[in-house]
Amino acid sequence: LNSGSRWIKLPVINMTFQTSDLAKLALFMYLSRMLSRKQQVIKDFKKGFLPIIIPVGIICILIAPANLSTAILIGGTSLLLMFIGRVSLKHIGLTIAIAMIPVVLLVSIAVSTYDKEAGESKKLPAILSSGRIPTWISRIQTFVYSGKGDDGEKTYQINQAKIAIANGGFLGAGPGNSHARNYLPHSYSDFIYAIIIEEYGLIGGAAILFIYLLFLLRCIRIYRKCPYAFGAFLALALSFMLVIQAIANMGVNVNLFPNTGVTLPLVSMGGSSFLFTCLSIGIILSVARNVEQQEGQVLNEPAKTT
Repeated sequence: LNSGSRWIKLPVINMTFQTSDLAKLALFMYLSRMLSRKQQVIKDFKKGFLPIIIPVGIICILIAPANLSTAILIGGTSLLLMFIGRVSLKHIGLTIAIAMIPVVLLVSIAVSTYDKEAGESKKLPAILSSGRIPTWISRIQTFVYSGKGDDGEKTYQINQAKIAIANGGFLGAGPGNSHARNYLPHSYSDFIYAIIIEEYGLIGGAAILFIYLLFLLRCIRIYRKCPYAFGAFLALALSFMLVIQAIANMGVNVNLFPNTGVTLPLVSMGGSSFLFTCLSIGIILSVARNVEQQEGQVLNEPAKTT
């Protein structure tokens, strides 16, 4: 789809698998282990920072050509985890500055290759016409110039999402009464949040957002109470990834962000993405159980007498 090669097909069980899901889980486990082990030298560039940032960069670079949005989410989540893990702000700032160079370059190309008068994109040079670069440029142009030019195929998805949200109003049309799902592409995955608002209204959309934020607050509480640094960092990383992905999906549906192609965790239909979400929640619950067991041991310890 759009020159994307995000999935591989497993021949035995006849199931498609998104390799980035396995990569981000392995990366977060590695980051959690390194952050828990290197707290004594975490401010040192060579001993503390490089062993942490190099795998992040490698994973993001490998994923980006086929799945740029997931690479950005993984990179952002990793930087947030490093900030909480006491990595030097100077090193984090340097990483952000380097990462912003290709982003700014891509946005600049998208803006410069758009003909405002004609309301359409100019023909891209041959060097920019390979892989998914045209798709990235097209999505940026659609987001920046939406409603200012050609509102044809490029803006069809977001226009249908806006119609769905407008039809929903405050209380919604009722469960199963969505009309936009018959016209909105990927209404079961990328744009399911717009369908939720159409059927359940702004109240339903706000409730979904509240549930994700409540989940994040609960995971932060687990992080603060967990006696083991590895488990604490891992639970926090997985929760950040799920919530940031959810917010990104919602932002696309209400036209706050360009189309990213990320799903809404636990809501959108998906194969390996849904499995990763369930596995992540299972790991978080395992960490929470250890916290409860630790608290139970403390409460059951007999009081010392003098």
